[in-house]
Amino acid sequence: MAYAFSPRYLLAVASAVVSSINVSRGGVPKLPVPEAKVGAQGLSGDLQRWRHHGGPTRAVCLYGLERIESLRGEGHPIAPGCAGENLTLSGVEWDLLAPGAELRIGEAHLRVTSYTEPCSKIAGCFRGGDFERISQDLHPGWSRVYASVVAPGLVRVGDPVVLLSPAG
Repeated sequence: MAYAFSPRYLLAVASAVVSSINVSRGGVPKLPVPEAKVGAQGLSGDLQRWRHHGGPTRAVCLYGLERIESLRGEGHPIAPGCAGENLTLSGVEWDLLAPGAELRIGEAHLRVTSYTEPCSKIAGCFRGGDFERISQDLHPGWSRVYASVVAPGLVRVGDPVVLLSPAG
């Protein structure tokens, strides 16, 4: 499969990498693993309730390490995996990850499908239980995002993240 790379988008994620891969046998926090296979239903070793999470359009949840660090600076006790994201990415210009954006992460090709809705199960990650701090509706640009899997593959901590195309 060939991709057309635009220098503008390559620069937006020139030093972007997978900072943490997070899975759970159910619930949060998701715990770190060194690698995982990414397939149409999500990451190997990660169980999800399809009623609220998972499935083909919500196979992988992504979040930015810089967002997590900023939230920690506000006094929230959040850490990678705490908010239920599968892949914590570092060095990504987060505002470019809107529905429609496509990424190559390790061997996998993902397409952002939607912003996630925060739920009360992640309240422990936030000062005063304010889990809506990462609501796209209330705080645009701070939401995690869901992605579908265009092409499966292995993802490892430290793998490069390349923005193939922006939202649109």
